[in-house]
Amino acid sequence: MAANEKVQRVLDWSVAEIAIPGIVAEVKNGDQTWFGTAGVADIETGSPRVPGEYLHTGSSGKAFTATTMLALEAEGRLSLDDTVNTYLPGVLDVDGYDGDKITIRHLLSNTSGLFATGLAPEVSYRYATRSGFDQHRYDTFSTEELLRVAVSQPPVCAPGERFEYSNGGFYIAGAIIEKITGNSYADEVDRRVVQPLGLTHTWVRPTTDTDYPTPHPHGYSHQFLKDGADPATLTPENWQSLMEEPGLPPLDVTVLNSSLGYAAGNVVSTTGDMIRFFNAITTGSLLPPAQHRQMWTTVSTEGGYWMPHARYGLGVFEFDKQATGGRMLRGIGGSFWGTYFFAVGTPDGQHTVAVHTNTEWKSWEPMLEIIEAEFGVSVGA
Repeated sequence: MAANEKVQRVLDWSVAEIAIPGIVAEVKNGDQTWFGTAGVADIETGSPRVPGEYLHTGSSGKAFTATTMLALEAEGRLSLDDTVNTYLPGVLDVDGYDGDKITIRHLLSNTSGLFATGLAPEVSYRYATRSGFDQHRYDTFSTEELLRVAVSQPPVCAPGERFEYSNGGFYIAGAIIEKITGNSYADEVDRRVVQPLGLTHTWVRPTTDTDYPTPHPHGYSHQFLKDGADPATLTPENWQSLMEEPGLPPLDVTVLNSSLGYAAGNVVSTTGDMIRFFNAITTGSLLPPAQHRQMWTTVSTEGGYWMPHARYGLGVFEFDKQATGGRMLRGIGGSFWGTYFFAVGTPDGQHTVAVHTNTEWKSWEPMLEIIEAEFGVSVGA
């Protein structure tokens, strides 16, 4: 069976068996491009998913932040081993953190010791339940508020000790970019990533935006706690047991303010633009060799309650070669309410698949099935 037929089967299975409302995959293999869909863009109208849709790319935006920071290093305006206090004195000197010990590299590699930001009470009490989400979906977070959220819980470990996925580290990185350049984070990403690559359908979403241009899929979510569950008891270990019961209809979360993403992931794009961006950062065509090597110098994610069989670089990941039979596959990805995106491909940029679902990822299984279908690699088998 042709590879594209295999991917199409996984897309169809994801809708039929995993209950993903709509899913698309775009594949670039050499000079050939293929686009496949399953399910719908809008549950009410039944309209199909189509090429060129505008998508919230979730934590894939972390790679834009890391690329911008590395470009600044290449210009000599900073070093990844500079401490946070060099640029934002005092921001991290609270609740057991030490801004003289946490470096920019720690922030971008999720090894800063910062806690998992999504578990902050300021976030979970607003969005953890359906009623809370509806009440707060238009809330706007300023950079100052996000910096406070980033350190609102104690450290989980010493800087550099281990991987712990934390949006807060990227909030701080975004603030450092703004402090060094005197420009907004969005403007710097546009200047250093979007414009050089000609990403005409890509931007950092303004804090005033609550919807998307046409065409775009509706976003649907089941990412809520059970009725009566206390968000204060939420931990990386128990969150799955506290989620709402299956069988409830999804909540349409298309219209919302996504300023909570900031430099941790608030980029709107298309699958085509994201393939172009991913191929640029995986091949090294956007950054000088020294910065490219740093982006792809990875740490183990074991024990960090993150994606299985992966190692993390600076806003990017690689699958552990032991899990792929020795084959190198790199990726970016992430989710937000009602959206999940990932791109995975070979380091030479010749073979890449980009996938989007209009709900948060329900399990890692569909992603790993698509990778096996497209690349012939059974990750973790």
